[in-house]
Amino acid sequence: MSDLLRAPAEIKYAEELDWLESVDDGPKPFSWRLSPKMVRLFILGSERSDGLDREIPQKWFGDRSLVERAVVTLASDRGLLLIGDPGTGKSWLAELLAAAVCRSSTLVVQGTAGTTEDHIKYSWNVSMVIAKGQSRESMIPSPIMTAMETGAIGRFEELTRSTSDVQDALISILSEKYISVPELDSDSIVFAKPGFSVIATANSRDRGVNDLSSALKRRFNFVRIPVVTNRKSEAEIVRFRTEELLRRHRIELDVPPTLLDVLLQSFADLRASAAAAGSDDEKLESALSSAEQIGVLEDAILHSNFFGERELTARALASSLVGSLARREPEDLAILNKYLHGVVEPRSKEKGGSWPEFLEGGRDAIATLS
Repeated sequence: MSDLLRAPAEIKYAEELDWLESVDDGPKPFSWRLSPKMVRLFILGSERSDGLDREIPQKWFGDRSLVERAVVTLASDRGLLLIGDPGTGKSWLAELLAAAVCRSSTLVVQGTAGTTEDHIKYSWNVSMVIAKGQSRESMIPSPIMTAMETGAIGRFEELTRSTSDVQDALISILSEKYISVPELDSDSIVFAKPGFSVIATANSRDRGVNDLSSALKRRFNFVRIPVVTNRKSEAEIVRFRTEELLRRHRIELDVPPTLLDVLLQSFADLRASAAAAGSDDEKLESALSSAEQIGVLEDAILHSNFFGERELTARALASSLVGSLARREPEDLAILNKYLHGVVEPRSKEKGGSWPEFLEGGRDAIATLS
């Protein structure tokens, strides 16, 4: 695993999944590797009341009922659609679910304007077709078709970014559970095996890009993933991801709790400002999600490790925040400058601590970008 830039969940947590499978005596739908209760436990972590001989760490931070509804959906004939703002952990939850259910999370189609029907059905190896003609051997199955043939979970990322033709092709797969291959004279239908399902994700901010048809909506159970605003939960998410980052880069650097509080408070302030804004021009383009907080902290940690004093500072954190969130110029810079002068400056005078250095670092970063 050490030679992989980013190991999929089934490899990263292989030992843990093996152990859970060995002690799992619960009923399993279809060919699932874990029972629904163990899938939930793998994702949300163990508690003392579970009576396990080892602790299972929490990997996704959110409402237990959302995970349970997602698991129940996968055990049914319907697809699962995870919908929410950017950075709310939709893709990570989908990966964990697929890893726990079938130990394969990499059967993924990425939805874009360029995604075609071939990406979710099949295409052909041209050289083999020329040499031997069209056959199952010369066919290149899509990740979704592979999931059907193996009774696994197929994933479709950013479903609403794909065109209506692609979405329509997915309707028949979810409804009929087979793909017809008219180019073949025999063996021309690929049937889904028990356990096959589709987990799709959709960005709630993409509403209107390629809206889902009512027919496709009926084939999915919707699970809406909210933005995490609970301070304690958000701190756990940021801390969890930061520890992973430090281990991956083999960086020995402490994140002072006071600076984590500054980061969390800054995002809370900016979210409140966005909620009170009268127009989109008065809001940052950023979704201000937990994922973006992690990105800000990651940038600050790496900069401090490679170019600083190997110690995370409030100045580095402020510089990273401005650099990461100022995507439109001059609009975002003006919003951040207003925040520094209207909120951070009075707070730095009142509370002191890391806030004065954070204010100074933010001002310098804005001056550099202006």
